[in-house]
Amino acid sequence: MRIVTWNINSVRLRLPLLLRLIDETAPDVICLQETKVVDDSFPMAAIAERGYNFGHVHGMKSYNGVAILSRLPLTDCARRNWCGREDCRHAIAELPGDVELHSVYVPSGGDIPDPVANPKFAHKLQFLDEMAGWCGERQDPARRRIMLGDFNIAPLEHDVWSHKQMQDVVSHTAIEIEKLTALQQAGNWVDVGRHFVPANEKLYTWWSYRAQDWNVSNRGRHLDHIWVSPALVPALAGYQVLRDARGWEPKPSDHVPVLVDLAL
Repeated sequence: MRIVTWNINSVRLRLPLLLRLIDETAPDVICLQETKVVDDSFPMAAIAERGYNFGHVHGMKSYNGVAILSRLPLTDCARRNWCGREDCRHAIAELPGDVELHSVYVPSGGDIPDPVANPKFAHKLQFLDEMAGWCGERQDPARRRIMLGDFNIAPLEHDVWSHKQMQDVVSHTAIEIEKLTALQQAGNWVDVGRHFVPANEKLYTWWSYRAQDWNVSNRGRHLDHIWVSPALVPALAGYQVLRDARGWEPKPSDHVPVLVDLAL
């Protein structure tokens, strides 16, 4: 089973790039974040033409939104809301093989890393706290689970282009790393990216639009993650960051797709 996650930054605007992703990588399941579209306007017809006849979408106008698109049947589809908001950040579905899949879009947190001065940053921290409590309550070592998406945090030293210069920048601050680590530990999650790529090697999934030439400057961050429960670790068969997609035209997303292959 091949699963891909991608913050597509508007599924309607970048539908041609999504179709290219499908044609080039043939995933069984696609998880999207930041779809930016209400459910009734999601472009399911074009995706179904590629064989993705099962979909679980959870979206809103112009902001946020997550989706799970699949060639395989989806059951037990559900949605979770956090922090008392219905802002379309968490979709859940059951895949064949008793695999529980979560597509998650963690709030970005704004630009000021201060929860008092910046309500967006406070929201991000609360979101992570609530998810950690929920994952802790549901932990089951025997359960096959995958949680993936845009977590908007690059936790490790080599998850950013410069650990020294990024320590006070939202996505790599100590408090965000602490909260994300607590979430990972609460669910006993295994980071698939670092299962395949050693922690002392650079790993990026996002490059800013602000860079004059993202490829040359290479000031990336590892914001998009795939985590699995311990029960799925023996099934991990491959992992790939599709770096070239950052240059796909027209109008690429600032995030790139990330793939995991599972031998189930």
